[in-house]
Amino acid sequence: MTETTEQEAPRATENRSTVPSEAAFTTYIQEQWADRDEATPEARPAAERAAARRARVSERFAGAAVVVTAGGYKVRSNDTDYPFRAHTNFSYLTGWGTDSVPDSVLVMTPSADGHTSTLFFRERATRTSKEFYANPEIGEFWTGPRPSLDHVAADLAIEVRPLTDLSEALAALPSKTLLVGEPDSSVSGALDGSADADGSASLDTFLSEERLVKDAYEIEELRAAVDATQLGFDDMIEQLPAAIAHARGERVLEGTFFRRARMEGNELGYSTIIGAGANACFLHWTRNDGAVREGDLVLIDAGVEVDSLYTADITRTLPISGTFSDVQRKVYDAVLEAADYALSIVKPGIVFRDVHAAAMEVIAKRTAEWGILPVSAEESLAATGQHHRRYMVHGTSHHLGLDVHDCAQARRDMYMDGEVREGMVFTIEPGLYFQTDDLTVPEELRGIGVRIEDDILVTADGAVNLSAGIPRTADEVERWVSKRD
Repeated sequence: MTETTEQEAPRATENRSTVPSEAAFTTYIQEQWADRDEATPEARPAAERAAARRARVSERFAGAAVVVTAGGYKVRSNDTDYPFRAHTNFSYLTGWGTDSVPDSVLVMTPSADGHTSTLFFRERATRTSKEFYANPEIGEFWTGPRPSLDHVAADLAIEVRPLTDLSEALAALPSKTLLVGEPDSSVSGALDGSADADGSASLDTFLSEERLVKDAYEIEELRAAVDATQLGFDDMIEQLPAAIAHARGERVLEGTFFRRARMEGNELGYSTIIGAGANACFLHWTRNDGAVREGDLVLIDAGVEVDSLYTADITRTLPISGTFSDVQRKVYDAVLEAADYALSIVKPGIVFRDVHAAAMEVIAKRTAEWGILPVSAEESLAATGQHHRRYMVHGTSHHLGLDVHDCAQARRDMYMDGEVREGMVFTIEPGLYFQTDDLTVPEELRGIGVRIEDDILVTADGAVNLSAGIPRTADEVERWVSKRD
């Protein structure tokens, strides 16, 4: 092979680096730093739960090595990254939330009595290390301090080792290794084909199904996420006049909610949907660049993700002027009726898909009464009909937790066709959406979109609406919006 003469491509930051390399600078920047605080914390509340979850994994996958990757930064443009968020499976099995260190890896090695769990992460650099002051990707001088090995070991109640030991540890694993989490080429490469694809998929499914029922700690975190989200909705109500005055009023509201999410938690649980006027008819409208006009409705679908990474998911539809028109109220009340009826059937023992079926009974009934459907409500509800779904093509419920659409890898017979159990948390979110160019509906309905979404906790004998404190009825919503004045 002939030797290449091409110059290697520089790192993204290399061409603009001005960090000095002279001996005087190097010596000076390494000196006279105060001692770091080496106090170790008590184990966080999530640590005990995470240990119990690892024990269930160990029991179910005895004899197999388990590797769970947190993932790393993802490039947004050139040398700027998206904010880091650890993979859900990694957070679930370690208890680490927003303070997770990028590129960390959990390794569960088979042992005589189950598994030995070790968390590998990039330990903080010493002040005499060039990484500390000259590496803009991970250097603490640039990105802030990282915890010590001892700190994380105490905080998460788990054995820890530096990330530099990971390759050796992966090489020593048995041939059957289950790999889940965020794709990490350095980890998959080190496993060198020993990862069991079928077993890894089974583990992914197992973890999704484990998350179907929330423990007491998770429920409290979800309550906190709902409370923070309620504050964000109150903020947006206050900013409605500013939104009306701006050509991109939807973004005024979007930015207002983001501010609250960052103050009260980690981030948004998902991209906020702000659909004013006809934009409310687009189910995943996240462009949020439309005007907010008096007389229209604005649909707001938003949720705060708290520092433990649990998120709320709530939708309210508001009359921008403070009062629903007669036709707007008619649509709103039909959606609320569907939501309330779906909630009324929730209790342990029902089948999850029955929640959707209950909401659809109301949607079909009302759209038939309004003369929209070409068939009766009963004919539309039949499997061979479904005409009413033109005006609500999405499902009514999804599980909620560390992911806004939680437990997504669970089997259908455990999720959609599964039995509802105490401790489950899911949404109920019916809607009606009449596109501006939909000739099947009267002109007075065109451009109206309404969704009402709440976060529901299944109890021993029924259910609790965790977001019931956020106004829901038409009268409550009108009073709420009018308070902006």
